[in-house]
Amino acid sequence: MSEQQSWHGTTILCVRKNGKVVIAGDGQVSTGPTILKGNARKVRRLAGGAVIVGFAGATADAFALFERLEQKLERFPAQLARACVELAKDWRTDRALRRLDAMLIVADATETFLITGAGDVLDPEHKVVAVGSGGNFALAAARALYDRVDDAEGIAREAMAIAADICVYTNGNLTIETLGG
Repeated sequence: MSEQQSWHGTTILCVRKNGKVVIAGDGQVSTGPTILKGNARKVRRLAGGAVIVGFAGATADAFALFERLEQKLERFPAQLARACVELAKDWRTDRALRRLDAMLIVADATETFLITGAGDVLDPEHKVVAVGSGGNFALAAARALYDRVDDAEGIAREAMAIAADICVYTNGNLTIETLGG
């Protein structure tokens, strides 16, 4: 792959409603105009299933970040915000980690965070957050559906379907993880 050819193909959406949190991720991985894989799993459970994480970005980088986040969750059990902040600090200051190209959405039963390699740990203003190539499409759809659909998973599925219809780097092969409800 040439340096000018970039990896695309992720939409990750988190919806929190009625005591339930859902993270949905599509399965497409692309480079340039070529789909390399249609069934990638970009959403995982960590901390014995108490935390769900979705990633947008390079797969190997995301796995490195999952491993590091798991270590932080072990070090700071039941302190999701602290674990996320510690991960972001490492990500920004560690020579190897700061080269990683990814974004994470992390959620437990009560909190949701967006983590970036720039050191950002954001607590979303709204009950929905999305990242990736089709993230803005999924976010807009989820926000439009939020007051009309009662179920977090129903919102996520429909918003992801809308994103897949619009974004060529997003497909309808979803991985969905849910907590609560």
